[in-house]
Amino acid sequence: MARGSGLRKSLATKFDDELRFFKGWMDKPKAVGSIIPTSSVTARRMASIIDLGSKLPVLELGPGTGVVTRAILKRGVKPQDIYAVEYSSEFVDHVRKNFPGVNVIQGDAFDLGTTLGEKAGLTFDCAISAVPLLNFPMIRRVAYVNDLLDRLPPGRPVIQITYGPLSPVPARHGEYTVEHFDFVIRNIPPAQLWLYRRVGHS
Repeated sequence: MARGSGLRKSLATKFDDELRFFKGWMDKPKAVGSIIPTSSVTARRMASIIDLGSKLPVLELGPGTGVVTRAILKRGVKPQDIYAVEYSSEFVDHVRKNFPGVNVIQGDAFDLGTTLGEKAGLTFDCAISAVPLLNFPMIRRVAYVNDLLDRLPPGRPVIQITYGPLSPVPARHGEYTVEHFDFVIRNIPPAQLWLYRRVGHS
């Protein structure tokens, strides 16, 4: 009986997350990349790039309903070592409520110097991004990736989810490399994951 109750609660939570995500997409379609939250399979793949041995905090961009945030926590990162930047005030409230201790910051991921405030000088282990880059001009996408890489140790990656067939940001000679990380069919829509690193590091 308890097991059935737990399943119903889990399904109700999932439905609530999807409804909230869809509402966010309806309100601000350019700020939300998909009408359905990232799948748990995709979230685990994104969180898998974290190097727990670095002892550095993790930067998450566009947590939405917190599916990837949950995967980062399950990976073993402490709540206080996650800095999650979210544009939507509704998603900010949701993530703060459901993931106490996580540093949830409302602001623009394209202007992290301002958004992070006194934490702008932090060095992060990696950056995990669900920001819908295809909705923005290429010049802003390139600046975004470069800004994230500037906040990571040499060689550490930015991972980006996208729903197009190609990397949303092309490789830039002398600046950073692009590597296809995974194609996750168990996501609606199927998701592509890309890694960006500074040139000369693997």
